[in-house]
Amino acid sequence: MLAGVYLHIPFCRSRCSYCDFATDVYKNTETVERYVSALANEIKFFESSNLNHPLTQKVPTRGVDTIYFGGGTPSLLTPKQLEKILDAIYGKFSIETNSEITMEMNPATVTQETLREYKSLGVNRASFGAQTFDDSELKRLGRKHTAQDVRETIELLRSADFDNVSFDLIAGLPRQTLKDWERNLDEALKLMPEHLSLYLLEIHEATPLAEQIRSERQPMPDEDLSAEMYELMLEKVSEKGYEQYEISNFALPGFRSKHNSKYWTLDACFGFGCSAHSFDGQKKRWANERDTLKYVEMVEKNLSPIVEQNEIDQKSESVFLGLRLTAGIDLDKYKKRFNLNLIEEYAGDLKRFQEAELIEISGNHLKLTNKGRLFSNEVFTVFV
Repeated sequence: MLAGVYLHIPFCRSRCSYCDFATDVYKNTETVERYVSALANEIKFFESSNLNHPLTQKVPTRGVDTIYFGGGTPSLLTPKQLEKILDAIYGKFSIETNSEITMEMNPATVTQETLREYKSLGVNRASFGAQTFDDSELKRLGRKHTAQDVRETIELLRSADFDNVSFDLIAGLPRQTLKDWERNLDEALKLMPEHLSLYLLEIHEATPLAEQIRSERQPMPDEDLSAEMYELMLEKVSEKGYEQYEISNFALPGFRSKHNSKYWTLDACFGFGCSAHSFDGQKKRWANERDTLKYVEMVEKNLSPIVEQNEIDQKSESVFLGLRLTAGIDLDKYKKRFNLNLIEEYAGDLKRFQEAELIEISGNHLKLTNKGRLFSNEVFTVFV
């Protein structure tokens, strides 16, 4: 199977209240330049025994068909900085023709000129966080853009010939009503991006939002209301021709995220940059230093930025990741791969989940029901 490459760009104009990703506020161009140089050098020394890399065995050039710039806000990169990183990737990997190259972008951070330059460098998919079309909600979340910025960004992308656009919305925000969420969905579907990621809000410890809820400055999201929002979401997007292929991801036919799908099917994906995670497609996972400056200094000193390594339980991960997909788990493939009967192996738990209408066995596939997708974490705990 062909691999994916992930590049983490940590810089943002501000930090959102709900975000627990490794990010830094964009302070000066010198820091960004140092980071880009370190990132390019890390790619250059991939698999180098000099850097104590988990993959030190020399192998044939690796084939790659997806490249993903995530963050942070990768659209704060200049075209020249983007080109430097892409040159390093093309110098290290064998990149397939017509590969999917995604860049995350925040509304109001791009111009038509920079978009055209990104496109000329090979970026052919744009993904950005709309999050909500309510300006007061955006302000509470610490987002710097407005709903109008989202609309204008879509127009800029279309005028720059981007025909594969994805954006995110979050349901269950504090004080958000069902009517508010319906308006968000209607606005999103009016713009008709090729792909939608629709998430229920998760409260992560050590984020400003978690502290706001703990101190009662923001109300705790209502789980029953979130369930209603999820049902409404499924109904609305289906009416517009989107297919749900993963718990939170919906696409028009032919526009599923090829890169993100690699995570759910346990394909190899190599991450570069601070906090980036990698998987060799077999058992090995590793992760980089999370702190931006520490990461840069480690690479500048020719030290490996890898701070964590482990081996996964393939059987366990193939189950809970496979259940994230709407297609579910192919029971024959599971038996052939692990020489085990999944239904017999977890008979008691699966019976309990069936009685609770969280799972179904359809033909030769085990999958979550719509209700099961809403309470997926309860199912996943059995397999992790």
